[in-house]
Amino acid sequence: MSKSAIPSTYHEWRHCITVDCGIPLTTEYVEQRIEALQSDRDEHTKQFVKLYGDQYRQQVVNWFKEAQAELANG
Repeated sequence: MSKSAIPSTYHEWRHCITVDCGIPLTTEYVEQRIEALQSDRDEHTKQFVKLYGDQYRQQVVNWFKEAQAELANG
């Protein structure tokens, strides 16, 4: 991973989620995060956008969608 604590690539992001945070990327978890991150009403999403910006939020949604595609393809 890069020296930044904020992932800038899919592989850094995946490592951060699965290894550093110990969160398995299950289909259910990925779907929940995509839904929450796409909701303007979700309080955690509002805080995320406030801290990291909407462009980074969209990048994270794209990474969750990439993980979703990997899960679907086995």
